[in-house]
Amino acid sequence: MTDHKAPLTINGTVLYRWLLTERRRLAHRLVRQLGQEIPSYQRLSEHELIHIVRTTEANLQVFAQSLRHRVSPEHADLSGPITISATQRAGEGFPLDAVMAAYSTGMLETWRTMIADARPEDFADVLTCTELVLGYIQRAGTAVAAAYLEERRRMDSDEQHRRYTLLSALLRGEPLEEPAARAGIQLPERYLVLALTFDQHEDERAAGVAAAMAAQRKLYRATEVLRRSAGEGMLALLDPTGGTALLPATDTDFAELMADVGAAIGVAVRAAGVLAEPRQVSPATQQAAELLELVVALGKPPGLYQLTDVLLEYQLTRPSAAREELGKLLEPLERHPDLLSTVETYLRLGLDRRRTAAALHLHPNTVDYRVRRSAALTGLDPADPQQLQRIGAALVIRRLDQRAALE
Repeated sequence: MTDHKAPLTINGTVLYRWLLTERRRLAHRLVRQLGQEIPSYQRLSEHELIHIVRTTEANLQVFAQSLRHRVSPEHADLSGPITISATQRAGEGFPLDAVMAAYSTGMLETWRTMIADARPEDFADVLTCTELVLGYIQRAGTAVAAAYLEERRRMDSDEQHRRYTLLSALLRGEPLEEPAARAGIQLPERYLVLALTFDQHEDERAAGVAAAMAAQRKLYRATEVLRRSAGEGMLALLDPTGGTALLPATDTDFAELMADVGAAIGVAVRAAGVLAEPRQVSPATQQAAELLELVVALGKPPGLYQLTDVLLEYQLTRPSAAREELGKLLEPLERHPDLLSTVETYLRLGLDRRRTAAALHLHPNTVDYRVRRSAALTGLDPADPQQLQRIGAALVIRRLDQRAALE
């Protein structure tokens, strides 16, 4: 576009150049003001406010071009970060009235800042600037409201209901042809059936509405990461603590995908996955839940786990006479918790006496003594590979039994 008029200036300052230069600093100031004046923004954490700053900066950059060309922005100018942010706010349950109030508040403060040093001879440019501010509020507000409401419509639509009906049929092992046809989804050859658990975000510990908003934000972002990776074939039943997701089995690096989910929601994510044909989703869901429960009970780090990752531990959770006998192997140590914790740490750290000593704040010789003492009481020596396997199995059973007793 070619400019045919002199640039808008106030007290000798070219407005669009000033705004492009100052947009980052101004964006931070505007967001601080939103946090003071709009209750919904007062409940946002510092981490979330950073996202708002970026969107505000994008708005200021678009408005700078309006000042430069003396025209209100077109819809295409507002698509991208601005409408994407509105979509995210809708999915996170952020009130629309708060979003709209932010635009009017932010643009009013921007206008006040720009005309603060105006002189009488700047009247014409001030008037033009005012008209552009009002035009921007109207155009941006329309685009933002449309994006927000479209996302809410998508979330509440009949299409979503049909997808949940299909998911329910898969989870219950019911006939799939009719619900799949109604949902317009072609079932894949196999699903990766995921059981997921999300740690609690620090924002969820806040009181009242802020905690609910943080939980909804976490849920929405996790779902969006899964949907972007797996496409519309993804089916999920999630809440802020985790849940179940069915992802079409592809060559996707699902372990990396779980890491992406954790990064998006800012908390640790643990997942257990089982590959299954659509008609076997129901039993696979049960197995995935059992695997996840085991992963959590064993204190495994965040990530994606499959049966091969916890094969021995999973087998030890199955009722059997051998399991009961294995569980009794360490009974002689129950009266010696210091010996038991030393043996457990010693095995966890790969039989490294120095690392064990450092972890327990002991002298390495004390570790040696406790390991020998434990071997004398139980008849199980970690230096013997066969006996080492028995000790490890007994520790797993003991940990699982302790967890079950607490539930």
